[in-house]
Amino acid sequence: MKFRCADAIIKILEKENIKYVFGHPGEHVLPLLDAIRKSKIKHVLFRHEQGAIHAADGYARANRKFAVCLSTGGPGALNFVMGVATAYKDSVPLLILTGDIPTNDVGKNVFQEVDICGILKPITLESFDPLTPEDLILSLKKSLKMLKYGPTGPIHINLHKDILEERVSSSLVDKKVKIKIREDKSRLSDAIDILKSAKRLLILAGGGVLWAGASKILKKIVKTKKIPLVTTYPARGVINEYEEFCLGMIGLRGTKAANFAGKTCDVLLALGAKLTERTLEGIGNPEIIQVNLDKRFLKGDVNLQMDVKEFLEIIEKIDISVDGKWLKKLKNLKKEHMEIIKNSKISKTQQIIKKILEFDEKAIIVNDAGSHTTWVTLCKKVVKPRSLIFSGSFGPMGYGLPAAIGVKFAKPNENVIVIVGDGGFQMTLQELATIKQYNLPILICVLNNQSLNIIRQWQEMMYNASYSVELKNPDFVKLAKSYGIKAMKVKNLKEINKILRKALEFNSPFLIEIRVPKENIPLPKTIKEKFSIGWE
Repeated sequence: MKFRCADAIIKILEKENIKYVFGHPGEHVLPLLDAIRKSKIKHVLFRHEQGAIHAADGYARANRKFAVCLSTGGPGALNFVMGVATAYKDSVPLLILTGDIPTNDVGKNVFQEVDICGILKPITLESFDPLTPEDLILSLKKSLKMLKYGPTGPIHINLHKDILEERVSSSLVDKKVKIKIREDKSRLSDAIDILKSAKRLLILAGGGVLWAGASKILKKIVKTKKIPLVTTYPARGVINEYEEFCLGMIGLRGTKAANFAGKTCDVLLALGAKLTERTLEGIGNPEIIQVNLDKRFLKGDVNLQMDVKEFLEIIEKIDISVDGKWLKKLKNLKKEHMEIIKNSKISKTQQIIKKILEFDEKAIIVNDAGSHTTWVTLCKKVVKPRSLIFSGSFGPMGYGLPAAIGVKFAKPNENVIVIVGDGGFQMTLQELATIKQYNLPILICVLNNQSLNIIRQWQEMMYNASYSVELKNPDFVKLAKSYGIKAMKVKNLKEINKILRKALEFNSPFLIEIRVPKENIPLPKTIKEKFSIGWE
């Protein structure tokens, strides 16, 4: 028995329990769309390919499982680039399918021909360009294995239109494919010895802990062995940030307690973290044990290329003790930090964001890029894994709205709130049509200060003047209503809770526009120092 290649792809994805393909149709992928139409998988139609891939990204982060996105060739595939880079920088597992011209036209400079594999190769774990039906099916099977068991990140497969129409045998569709996951545990005994002898051990949890499904065992180890924990941005919520041993985020935007712990620990156990320059801002000179399945990120003194959960299952059985005086100091610093936040004078923008965040602490917050990002980072206590969604390593404006769509498809029974500035909102606002079409009850909070506020702040600090940052915005409430979405303006701080309650009870898409002043965000000490000597 033989299948059309397009049908074979969908049969394989159905076996992987894929429910959605996020995308935009086009000529080169018509056979695949026809196959989706006849399957249990649902194609979610976006107004722009960038929106589709950001939605797939949000779905994957919220669901802890790879997501699938689809575009046509040429312009459609190129519209994916922003989202591919975002997923690559944040190690988000995506299966990216792009259409392409027939194989006999390759290299002839025909209409819409572009070397999409050459473009995507630097920002994917793999970019496949199969030129036969057999190679296509094997590339897909290999990709699925990598997405489930290998280091996380985007994988791309290029789909030539003629190959999609060709036939493949059912035996190939059912064929088992093995891949070798590279690991290096050669220094495991060294790591255990260092952990046993440490006096001031600090655990740093990165996003890899979430992807490994290791939150539960990590929490158990932290509580039973009384080891302080700090996180990177993607790992926030891996343990409830109100828990006594969780000190919060470390690094450039880190808490006082987290950064003090990072500066004074004698051993740092980095789990599923990349140790970027922003994280290293909060770290002194400890001996670093780093555990990561992705070899690209290993830079510790003792490196283990292995699964984080497997490592924790080993660590759970060994004796570890932490200096009591140091631990007491960290707990006091955490209390001081919370008191400072509670009692400090806060700006209007900060007040508004605090009210949004405190209104429903269990809601999933999707954060766009802008000045509001800083306020959310500083004000939000994250109480559960994957409940604060943001691109911490790439930070594209316009990510929030489409990512929230993906989050809502992944978590239909949870409240989803996207916080976005007027600048970022207008980069992907066409996806309001997608939200309305699928009647997704997402609460959209647009903070409107009529400017690109962070850029304004930097310009004024560096050049004593701002330029080309003022925004002449439309009426966002009327705009939302033109899409058929309920919308309201918040006129003063007193009415915000009433409007939030109304929006969440409405059980349909709802947009709130909030006018905020052009207020400076607090800058970390290291950034202030750069400004004082000129930007380098």
